[in-house]
Amino acid sequence: MGDQKESLRKITTTLALKNDEITNFICCLKQSLENLEGNSSHVQEDLETEFSSLHSVLDELKDSMVTRIKQERASRTYELQSQLSACSKALESSEELLEIANQTLCSSEADDFTQAAKDIKDSVTMAPAFRLSLKAKASDSMSHMMVDFTQEREMLQAIKFLPVPATPEILVSECQVCDNTVTVQWALPEPDTKIDHYDLEHRRTNYEGPPRAREDYPWMVVEGIRETEYTLTGLRFDTRYMTFRVKACNKAVAGEFSELVTLETHAFLFKLDAGSSHQNLKVEDLSVEWDSCGGKVVQDIRKDKNRTNQSPMHSPARTAMNSPKRVPSARVGRDRFTAESYTVLGDTFIDAGQQYWEVRFDKESKAFAVGLALRNLGRFDQLGKSNSSWCIHLNNWLHQSLTAKHNNKARTLDCPIPDRIGVYCNYEEGALSFYNARTKTLMHTFRTKFTQPVIPAFSVWNGSFSVQTGLQVPSVVQSGQRKNSGTSSSNASLT
Repeated sequence: MGDQKESLRKITTTLALKNDEITNFICCLKQSLENLEGNSSHVQEDLETEFSSLHSVLDELKDSMVTRIKQERASRTYELQSQLSACSKALESSEELLEIANQTLCSSEADDFTQAAKDIKDSVTMAPAFRLSLKAKASDSMSHMMVDFTQEREMLQAIKFLPVPATPEILVSECQVCDNTVTVQWALPEPDTKIDHYDLEHRRTNYEGPPRAREDYPWMVVEGIRETEYTLTGLRFDTRYMTFRVKACNKAVAGEFSELVTLETHAFLFKLDAGSSHQNLKVEDLSVEWDSCGGKVVQDIRKDKNRTNQSPMHSPARTAMNSPKRVPSARVGRDRFTAESYTVLGDTFIDAGQQYWEVRFDKESKAFAVGLALRNLGRFDQLGKSNSSWCIHLNNWLHQSLTAKHNNKARTLDCPIPDRIGVYCNYEEGALSFYNARTKTLMHTFRTKFTQPVIPAFSVWNGSFSVQTGLQVPSVVQSGQRKNSGTSSSNASLT
């Protein structure tokens, strides 16, 4: 009976998974149908717009050429009319002169004839008819303005839909994830000189497989990429993976997206455990501020709880300490830090690998510390004052100093005090290093052997700090660790 139930459970589980896959596929098909309707209307509108634009170009070209014909006709008409007027006047003058000459020839008086003949001769010499060019100044032919649209007509008849760009392929072997940047490379099946640009989309996800119908994070778009690679910088890896897709675009149309490629974006991600923090520390997400009244307020509420009708489960103190936004305390079975241990821990233990995070602190804080602690760090323990914690400590009480502390031993660090510290942990090698986060200059390295999981630890008095997580180990830190292995300062150097 039990085996049959187990077999039925497996079948049920398999069927449920298949139903989920079919449900996701149905959602995709419905979305495709909606997209098809919208995309069809869109391309039809674009086609009508293109033809309207082509008609406008032809109409403009026609108007321009008609105007040129009219201008040519007007110019030639003016030239010919001017020449015609000049010829008409010359002919009229010449006919008058000819009539006078004929009359003179008919005269019988010798004296009058001699003078008249001389006058006629002079008039003929100066007559306009002999200064005219009898060649037309303008041709009546307009054949040079004839057009032949045979070639253009063939081109118009050859108009067809622009070929859709081929689908690119993301080259997974060429993609790189390091230093909180991702470089993505892709290629087309064959060269295409008509490609204008590429559009790259990326989305954070915690799932390695195919995309689900409803993802937690939206697609982010990078448009107008001219090359076949792109680097995303300044990222914070707060999910396990990033999914990428890319499409090629020409001047008019975009191709299909490439197959999805999911890259692992390993980074150390944690939150601050508000349940572990000292009551004088005000913890908000990844920021902490020292509040001198914090503990007093809680004590006053506890004193007054018997004098009010308010349930302790809903008291301001309890509500503040058990906000639903805060994760359960990692210090199971322990009270929060108290006395002068103004400490707060992370909510994630480190038991393997290399991890890195950064902390920005107020340099005016009276005291500040950052480092690692073991599970058994006592609620009264201050960071660096027991064998359960390692830290860098800023003392700003009487004079400013920066020291490395462990097991109540300290070593003064001869380096400028940065405003942001990078913390590197190599669990297997027992290395805990502190860096100037801006310059990646090594400040100090503890070398030990971690016998149990460790956890990020912080403390502050009369000050504030904020933590940046989701960071990968910087390349310069990794290379520096390899180079300085065995030469860095160790626990034994603390005196």
